[in-house]
Amino acid sequence: MPSIKVLETFINPNPERDYTIHIEIPEFTCLCPKTGQPDFATLFLDYVPDRYCVELKSLKNYIWSYRQTGAFHEAVTNQILADLVTVLTPRFMRLRAEFNVRGGIYTTVVTEHCLPDWIPPSFIELP
Repeated sequence: MPSIKVLETFINPNPERDYTIHIEIPEFTCLCPKTGQPDFATLFLDYVPDRYCVELKSLKNYIWSYRQTGAFHEAVTNQILADLVTVLTPRFMRLRAEFNVRGGIYTTVVTEHCLPDWIPPSFIELP
């Protein structure tokens, strides 16, 4: 099982354009820091790249590296976003972590990053 938290990147092939990359990660696992029991979540990552995009195999290995890590839902979601923002410096990034039920409670954590000078394009709704 991979344990190195290394995120690799590649040059954005279309930096002149705002576009969204959507990634779903249905098998995220970490450990409850109180009980040591596994927590399972689906991660939804959406970002508008600037100069770099994340390489998917390295993202998979990075996510796997949390399997033996004790972390509260809020902390691990914010840490993943912070690590991705550090290596990618995206124009915009949102990470939503939907954790499976534990003790009758579902937890969803949403965290975002936006470059201060980035203005998102207007949404065009088509019929």
